[in-house]
Amino acid sequence: MHPAFARIDHRPWALPDRPWVWRQTWHHLLFAHWPVPVDVVAKLVPGWLTVQEHGGSAWIGLVPFTMSGVTLRGVPSLPLVSHFHEMNLRVYVEHEGKAGVWFISLDAASRPAVWAARRFAHLPYFYSRMHLGIDGDSFNYSATRVSDPGVAFAGSYRPMASPSESRRGSLEHFLTERYCLYVEDGRAGRWRMDIHHQPWPLQPATAEFLTNRVAQSQGIALPETSPLLHYSRRLDVVGWPLEPLATSERGRSFSPGASNHLLL
Repeated sequence: MHPAFARIDHRPWALPDRPWVWRQTWHHLLFAHWPVPVDVVAKLVPGWLTVQEHGGSAWIGLVPFTMSGVTLRGVPSLPLVSHFHEMNLRVYVEHEGKAGVWFISLDAASRPAVWAARRFAHLPYFYSRMHLGIDGDSFNYSATRVSDPGVAFAGSYRPMASPSESRRGSLEHFLTERYCLYVEDGRAGRWRMDIHHQPWPLQPATAEFLTNRVAQSQGIALPETSPLLHYSRRLDVVGWPLEPLATSERGRSFSPGASNHLLL
């Protein structure tokens, strides 16, 4: 049994009744979150999704980390294509009673991963030059998008306390315990992808950002207040194929990442 299935009691809905098809492991992940007005991000989300609020605000998340073992079920991971750095910019949404993630942009340091994600999962991935330096329990992370070097991030972070599981109903739980993501293709097709993992082992973190121009590239002005920061050392994840969502009206076309000229 895959280690992700060691616990399933925490899920907000039952596991899909179909076989899972991919796996990966996330390492040295930083959650950086800022509260923003809903109307700031609503224009970046298709109308069939509801932007969720907590404490009267929508929340923007910037999440740098590194990945290993990225492969299909039953296929061995390959060193040159299954291990790479990634960073995503996200907002939290809901559809048909299922809370999930809408990715505004994703950067990865693997050209094959970017191509495959764009081609098969309709997500706005970009190829970036990325680096993660590890010094004890401190992590130095940098990313620069190749197609637009103005979209860049550089900073350092480290955990400040022991890991714990977030309490249901808390802000930390709202921001991290998400078990699906939503996408829309160029023909206004609507899709949901279920994922599964054990509850996040979260640690309060501290960080210093030297460069942080990812949200701004999407027209999002982050507040001057310090972000809410959490670190997680490792999490094993599995996922299912994209599931088409039934709709009585196809709706308007929405192109993820369009503001950057144009996937998971």
